[in-house]
Amino acid sequence: MPPFTVLHVCMGNICRSPMAERLTVLAAQVHRTADDVLYVHSAGTGGWHAGQPMDSGAARQVLARGGETNTFTARKLRAAHVVGSDLVLTATVEQREFVVSLHPDADARTFVLGEFGRLLAEVSGELPSSAPSAQAVYARGTALVAAVHAARDGRPARPADELDDPWGRGDGYFSRIADEIEQTVRPLIATLLGAKDASR
Repeated sequence: MPPFTVLHVCMGNICRSPMAERLTVLAAQVHRTADDVLYVHSAGTGGWHAGQPMDSGAARQVLARGGETNTFTARKLRAAHVVGSDLVLTATVEQREFVVSLHPDADARTFVLGEFGRLLAEVSGELPSSAPSAQAVYARGTALVAAVHAARDGRPARPADELDDPWGRGDGYFSRIADEIEQTVRPLIATLLGAKDASR
């Protein structure tokens, strides 16, 4: 039940998924979304960096775009994180498979990030109307995930749907990955809230 919960997953939870988490939160703040309407979190398939802050390159991208990084701490993905999430977005196909291996029932609500963004445009006109209440957003969100899963129609994600790992790269590389993340999370939030997406 509400709030609608989005989980971002990458490998170490210090670069891609933290950027995706905080850029999703930032997109929701643009629409003045209340805390009880949406919850966004992230985790990594490996636990090497558990307890560490966000990678500095990732943090610079989040801060430059108006987000917040001080409260972030990396953690290892657990089955409970998946069970408690209504939508799971992974950086790669391999990570999607890892999520589903942890909790097979999550298959229909787990997508590679770019895959979800690519399919989103096909279904946004088929959703129930939204209202600024937790119940309405939750209902619209679950309908959205079901519609995107139906649009997937059993087809695998494409290589271009994956996010490259920017770890150890320069700011320009991190900026490109952050741009790719925003290309999905901004329309996702706008569609979830029934709002106009200024990035389109």
